Amino acid sequence: MDLNLLVALDALLHEASVTRAAERLGTSPAAASRKLATLRRVLGDPLLVRAGQRLVPTPRALQLREEARVLLQRSEALFAPAPALDLAQLRRTFTIQASDLLLTGLGAPLMERVNAQAPQVDVVFAPEALEGGPALRQGEVDVEVGVLGDLDPEIRTEPLAEAAMVAVARKDHPLFAEPITPLRFAQVPHIGISRRGRLRGPIDAALAQHGLSRRVAAVVPSHTAAMILAATSDLVCLAINGWLDPILAALKLRAFPVPLDVPPMAIGMAWHPRHAADQGHAWLRRQIRAVIDTLAVP
Repeated sequence: MDLNLLVALDALLHEASVTRAAERLGTSPAAASRKLATLRRVLGDPLLVRAGQRLVPTPRALQLREEARVLLQRSEALFAPAPALDLAQLRRTFTIQASDLLLTGLGAPLMERVNAQAPQVDVVFAPEALEGGPALRQGEVDVEVGVLGDLDPEIRTEPLAEAAMVAVARKDHPLFAEPITPLRFAQVPHIGISRRGRLRGPIDAALAQHGLSRRVAAVVPSHTAAMILAATSDLVCLAINGWLDPILAALKLRAFPVPLDVPPMAIGMAWHPRHAADQGHAWLRRQIRAVIDTLAVP
């Protein structure tokens, strides 16, 4: 049904006058009269009948008058613009998927911003098992942050930063006794980081260009585990330049440039278009973007 008829019905029943209803509707008496004729036909009732020089409502009109007003108010509220986001009152749980390497640098500053602006908002950091488009499409994840792989075609993405990779070893590692060349870098035992147990990656391709290879002495499923292992052994692992300085200091680790031509990590953010106009979701994306901007090292 045309909602304009509901607007006309409310005006006609409350004014009990075609002329006054026309003024209220911003139209002509003839147009208001045509609306009344349509309403009579649709509702099967004359609604307003003449009594001398004026119109009076029928019993059916009296029955409909308040109901029409309530329905009109509800429809106006339904089609009104969304209210401004009130962060102080926002109660919501967001799910963010990111690798533990990114979360190590992103988690604390992001939560500090969230708690300061929206103290009733909770954040769930999802495991990498949910990585990829289907989790976004199915609503299991609100935002994915990291090196974006294969995503469903409708997924929206935004580049955030390019992060250079560095190597990490304990501060008193023998490697630091002399300049770190590709050869010396290849000669120390390494920690591989792979949820699937892979032994090879971009570092191996870069070493191969120098005719070198390395020994991956251990493979762990997370960067956090790799850093802890590096802190208590002669093994070397990888991290992101500048993101983890407090963690490295706490673990007595030292970062150093990888002496190879290794491309930086392209970090992006992905979300499903169902959230494109969601004010709360847009606010969360702004917080993630702001934190990444502070962490990114030129």
